[in-house]
Amino acid sequence: MESKYNYFKRDISWLSFNYRVLLEALDERLPLYERINFISIYSSNLEEFYKIRVADHKAVASGATESDEETVQSARELVEEINKEVTRQLDDRVRIYEQKILPALRKNHIIFYQDNHVEPFHQQFVKDFFREEIFPYLQPVPVSKDKIVSFLRDNRLYLAIRVYPKKEEKNKGEETKENIEKYTGECINERNDGEGIKVGMEAARPNVTDFRQPLYFVMKQPYAKVPRFIELPSREKNHYLMFTEDIIKANLNLIFPGYDVDSSYCIKISRDADILIDDTASSADLVAQLKKKVKKRKIGDVCRFVYDRAMPSEFLDFLVDAFRIQRDELVPGDKHLNLEDLRHLPNPNKSLHSLEKPKPMKLTVLDEKESIFNYVAKKDLLLYYPYHSFEHFIHFLYEAVHNPETREIMVTQYRVAENSAVINTLIAAAQNGKKVTVFVELKARFDEENNLATAEMMQAAGIKIIYSIPGLKVHAKVALIRRRGLNGEKIPSYAYISTGNFNEKTATLYADCGLFTCRKEIVADLYNLFRTLQGKEDPKFTTLLVARFNLIPELNRLIDREISLADEGKQGRIILKMNALQDPTMIDRLYEASKHGVQIDLIVRGICCLIPGQSYSRNIRVTRIVDSFLEHARIWYFGNDGTPKVFMGSPDWMRRNLYRRIEAITPILAPDLRDSLIEMLNIQLADNQKACWVDDKLQNIFKKRTPGTPAVRAQYTFYDWLNKTNS
Repeated sequence: MESKYNYFKRDISWLSFNYRVLLEALDERLPLYERINFISIYSSNLEEFYKIRVADHKAVASGATESDEETVQSARELVEEINKEVTRQLDDRVRIYEQKILPALRKNHIIFYQDNHVEPFHQQFVKDFFREEIFPYLQPVPVSKDKIVSFLRDNRLYLAIRVYPKKEEKNKGEETKENIEKYTGECINERNDGEGIKVGMEAARPNVTDFRQPLYFVMKQPYAKVPRFIELPSREKNHYLMFTEDIIKANLNLIFPGYDVDSSYCIKISRDADILIDDTASSADLVAQLKKKVKKRKIGDVCRFVYDRAMPSEFLDFLVDAFRIQRDELVPGDKHLNLEDLRHLPNPNKSLHSLEKPKPMKLTVLDEKESIFNYVAKKDLLLYYPYHSFEHFIHFLYEAVHNPETREIMVTQYRVAENSAVINTLIAAAQNGKKVTVFVELKARFDEENNLATAEMMQAAGIKIIYSIPGLKVHAKVALIRRRGLNGEKIPSYAYISTGNFNEKTATLYADCGLFTCRKEIVADLYNLFRTLQGKEDPKFTTLLVARFNLIPELNRLIDREISLADEGKQGRIILKMNALQDPTMIDRLYEASKHGVQIDLIVRGICCLIPGQSYSRNIRVTRIVDSFLEHARIWYFGNDGTPKVFMGSPDWMRRNLYRRIEAITPILAPDLRDSLIEMLNIQLADNQKACWVDDKLQNIFKKRTPGTPAVRAQYTFYDWLNKTNS
């Protein structure tokens, strides 16, 4: 049945979020290199978006795959709409980079050359650096529409070059032919350059009767051998930087003797990185499929061809034909592509200060002498990362390893850090004679290989590994320490439920929270969840909310309760914090609650398909916060007539989370911990520094500070609040 409500398109909403990331580069209150880093994040996000989402739509548009959610025509229209919006955003990225960032660098005595023209005092350095450090790694490959079969690697930067044979006074036709044969014979005759491009002498040979016909080459940038950014000698108080490709452009005449270099432009290919596997396969078959298919990720179908927008149309047309690019795959880019590399931009001016981010604090009640087991046996504990140290969780596992009463450690693994202290501790537990069971989700996108390698390492150490469930992803972030007294008596076991992964690296970058508890009802539910992951029983959950079991009915009951309160003239109140809101069924429930007068605040970092500002959403406000840390926690508040119910856990309100994944959400039952989560939500809603309203046109409208009110930057304000309460 067609809905009577409207929704934003998921991918267009995501582009609005990514544009908000780009806008951080405009914030002059931030340190300069922090602003530059947001351009890098924006660019990296966009690359992944094309590899996954746009690639999926293009597959439907071409008829290669079928979808229940879109037709061939609607997929084509969506790809066109996406490319149009991305082109608009990239225009802004060029403007921000060229008109804001580069002048700011210059103001701080960092001259960042943007082309191949350098000051006279650097010209010899550039030539010498090219000859000694770059030239040995360059392999120009001729491009022909008819004689060459070519393959450009995913997300690698190439220089597309157009040259003409030089004119000569005598015997110009034969001499030119001889030069060409000599060059192609020595450099590229019948070789495979390792990039999948097979070439021959015929591919580069021009029409001898018209020797001034252009020749085209591509050349992969040697970033595995040479840094993307080169520091040039300082002069007086100024420091100088240059792109490697600009150094190459300045010396193209040395690469192509006997030719006049006409022009050169950067290009890159983005390829479909999604892995299509038989999701109903057994664990053994799934492992075999993944090992085989992850290796093919870099040779997927083209989903984007990005080129320097200054490239002449006839040059672009030639490349499109030669590389068999579809017109809907063309995305005009900047002069310098792959700006995600800006995160590696050197900072030669050491006087430029960096951002003073909140340092992870250790709780005073959990000093090195205090047992987390003893503390949690008395009361629940809630940690907020990255404000609190992730070392507390590592210490929790360490205690479990060395506690003689520990019978079993059970953990889910979705994304873990390389050389993970969490994994090393679990291995130590197994070697110490503990029973350790780890559920490994192999289908965590872009972490498949790491998860598989980690699982095999744990298995070799004696850990029981349970692999992905057919047809489902397990996204819950939970751990269970099962204990029994040495004489068989019952003693507390420990449950841990988090909004974030067991990953030391992301625990310093993502804003998450995790609950430690000994409450019997939660421990029992979590044990039932692990038994479900092992396929042992059809569980019943009394306290935890688990997607695909009791989550949706309970959410409906909680929303109905707020609607009933509003109908009675009382305050109906809902605050939902999450990464993404997309499921139309749950959005409809929020629309209905709004129509009944329930006041709803949504704090949604990324995708939000709910449209505010409509007659049926007039009581709904959408806030987006982008700041130093990635907002990743999922926290839900229901007013409940003055006795709030607060929940936290792993799922967003996406269709995949609510219906196709195993997710775990816990109520916060301790009043003081519940109040601290409410305080965090209130601080985020009061943010007037980094928060935006998302309006009915998907615009990011910055919240403005009311005169006479304090400045509230939610992440830093909340950190200060936690610091004051750390006793």
